[in-house]
Amino acid sequence: MKQSSQRSVILLMTGGLLIASPNVALNNINIPATSPINTGTIAAGNGLKLGTLVPTTGDLSSIGQNMPVAADLAVETINACGGVNGAPVTLINEDDQTDPAAGASAMTKLTEVDRVAGVVGSFASSVSSAAVEIAARNQVMLVSPGSTSPVFTERARNGEFNGFWARTAPPDTYQAKALAALAKKQGLNNVSTVVINNDYGVGFEQQFVTSFENLGGTIVNRDQPVRHEPKATTLDTEAAAAFGGGAEGVAAILYAETGSILLQSAFKQGLTENVTILLTDGVYSPEFVEQVGKTPEGKSIIAGALGTVPAASGVGLDAFTTLWQNSTGKQVTAYVPHTWDAAVLLMLAAEAAKANTGEGISSKIREVANAPGVEVSDPCEAMELVRQGQDINYQGASGDVDIDEYGDVVGNYDVWRVNEDGSLEVIDTVAPAE
Repeated sequence: MKQSSQRSVILLMTGGLLIASPNVALNNINIPATSPINTGTIAAGNGLKLGTLVPTTGDLSSIGQNMPVAADLAVETINACGGVNGAPVTLINEDDQTDPAAGASAMTKLTEVDRVAGVVGSFASSVSSAAVEIAARNQVMLVSPGSTSPVFTERARNGEFNGFWARTAPPDTYQAKALAALAKKQGLNNVSTVVINNDYGVGFEQQFVTSFENLGGTIVNRDQPVRHEPKATTLDTEAAAAFGGGAEGVAAILYAETGSILLQSAFKQGLTENVTILLTDGVYSPEFVEQVGKTPEGKSIIAGALGTVPAASGVGLDAFTTLWQNSTGKQVTAYVPHTWDAAVLLMLAAEAAKANTGEGISSKIREVANAPGVEVSDPCEAMELVRQGQDINYQGASGDVDIDEYGDVVGNYDVWRVNEDGSLEVIDTVAPAE
């Protein structure tokens, strides 16, 4: 790993090193040459250490693979404009494998071995549930870019996290209401549900059922909810139960790998015709649609399926999109802006606290995210204002990221559709139903 001057980039990625080339211009910012590479240990010193805990393998890898790249880019950007508290930031990326046990092990490493002050993660709510206890115990700030289960709100209300938890994506209390509103907007009156049996799936299901019924809809399998195990390899019975009950639509709250198995089974059993499939953020990726497969005629098996995903509509989105495309050559994908914002907020909070500690970040993260203060979306401009002692109200790429006392933010949702060729298209927006 590079050990270098204050404005260098220090990054450790899962499975290897990501090292900026000497004198390379990143996003019109010149990063000076650095000292020789040391592939042994993480750079020593008192600079801020952060980590990521996201799924680059496993059931959510199709979405999670871009998350550490977004966090890396945030650190590169801040290091190029002076770092945090006068020193460069170190980032350590860990793959949670979309598995709570693996995530807990990686979180323990980040907190107790690497001694990070803050972590961006996780994505799967089940992994964050395991990780947040470790974070709170070690006084490390955990900011999730995508764990949306309502369970975290309740646990925060109960005082379990001691302020060491926040998220930049809104909880599924809002997304479930948005999906219910979408179902009614499509004219659906009778819907069944099928969900992955974890915090994300069950929490979403429960809120969706309440919201859809409040809108006058009927859940046909309300008394016999269909929930499949996260590591299931065959889902014929679950597919038949969810799709075979005569519902006009099926709200399927899934992850990509197991979700593709379920939808393939429903199609092979002849149960998907004339049924509107309603999906969510957990499967919003072209890779998922490809996994589900195509008909003999070459059309996507789930063509016409509709879904919701937290919208990225912040003041800083356009500038971030340009930065991302110039740096990676790729399009911005789901939860990438939320990951960027999570990393930026951790660094701004550390600077505001004048301390590279989890306690310091926890004490200042809502202060830099919320009003009052100067509204600012550029991270370097925000950092300079904080250095000058000014109050700021960071306006993110994902949204305003106004964090409440339970670590939650509020947002609206994009409506996406699967086209016949398997491509994904955002076609509308929907607000959570009251």
